[in-house]
Amino acid sequence: MAKPYIISALDIGSGFLKMVVVSKKRGEKDFEILGFNKEPSAGVRKGVVVDVQKAAEKISLLTKKIEQECGRKIINIYANISGGHIFYTLSRGLVSVSRADQQISEEDVDRVLKAAKAISISPNKEIIEILPKEFIVDGETGVKEPVGMAGVRLEAETLLICGFSPYIKNTTQAILRAGLQINDLIVNPLASAKAVLTSREKELGVCVLDIGTATTSMAVFEEGNLIQTAIFPIGSSHITNDIAICLKTDIDTAEKIKLEFGTSDLNHFKSKKEEKKISLSYQNKKSEKEENISFSKKDLTKIIGARISEIFDLVNKELKKISKQKMLPAGIVLTGGGAKMPKIKELAKNNLKLPCRLGGPKVPSNFQEDLSLSVLYGLILEGIEIEEGEEIVSDFNKKEKNGLRKLLSFFKNLIP
Repeated sequence: MAKPYIISALDIGSGFLKMVVVSKKRGEKDFEILGFNKEPSAGVRKGVVVDVQKAAEKISLLTKKIEQECGRKIINIYANISGGHIFYTLSRGLVSVSRADQQISEEDVDRVLKAAKAISISPNKEIIEILPKEFIVDGETGVKEPVGMAGVRLEAETLLICGFSPYIKNTTQAILRAGLQINDLIVNPLASAKAVLTSREKELGVCVLDIGTATTSMAVFEEGNLIQTAIFPIGSSHITNDIAICLKTDIDTAEKIKLEFGTSDLNHFKSKKEEKKISLSYQNKKSEKEENISFSKKDLTKIIGARISEIFDLVNKELKKISKQKMLPAGIVLTGGGAKMPKIKELAKNNLKLPCRLGGPKVPSNFQEDLSLSVLYGLILEGIEIEEGEEIVSDFNKKEKNGLRKLLSFFKNLIP
């Protein structure tokens, strides 16, 4: 019987740090959850680690909780990286096939991808990931798997995901200072997509939209390829802030109002009865006195709807850049904690003029179904594919991430 292996994943969010440890046997579909916990974030702003020490302390605290829960020492971790500094650029590589019999080998593929990465970018930016869109063999386009084909010239059309080097270093240093080693860093949109999208959706054309606490990430796929990605510095916490400002209340009360009474679709209100004022009493933490607040659900919905509409406007602008506005057959898949807002699906349909569904992670029976866990679950799936030696991204069209690459990546993170 195959011995199970252990995978640990860490989701560094602006609101919470989440960690899970799972055990899986090779060849089996499901895995066993050994430990899951979360801790309020510190040192993280808009998806970016801004205070390495504070973030490291929180990661260390969360790690100890998980170790006590599962009775195991955690050493290696798969983690996410987010923030508005993440961007992509297109690149092309070209090499001559090296073998005398002109058969394309894995070495040729590695060389052409390395050639595609040899581009000029700002000194304070670096490439996080390279995603092949297609290979071109002797002028023939649309090749997905060139290994074994005969040819003289091999080209690769790629999408490079890049980021701001100091922010990337902050993330890696926070994890390393917490006593953990990094197996891989995966950008939020790819982790979310891994968890919630189907292969058919990615083939037809789909956009996954992950609404987090302080950021919203999107990834667009067509013909199985990632064709666009973006991270916006707006999330569900901005809705809470808007409520606090408009209703002149504190943040904690605004969050409670959002969760208990919030909805995002004004069409939900068709009768004057639903416009009646709601009165609440709350404890003012500054004055330590009980205060009253009153508002109508319709006014609350206007506040919420305005911020969510702003997010969808940003999405529309990104889709327009690639001529996919209103042109994605599989539509929009909403996930993340912010997607729990009632009626958000209807608002997305109206604003984006596309079909829309809520996308929770496709979880086994022993894992919690929660929209806010999509990134964490996507990290686990990435880790499983790496450990089982599969082609990581048959879905994302990336090339192999073997042990040597992970080792080189780890030592790179240690370089100051």
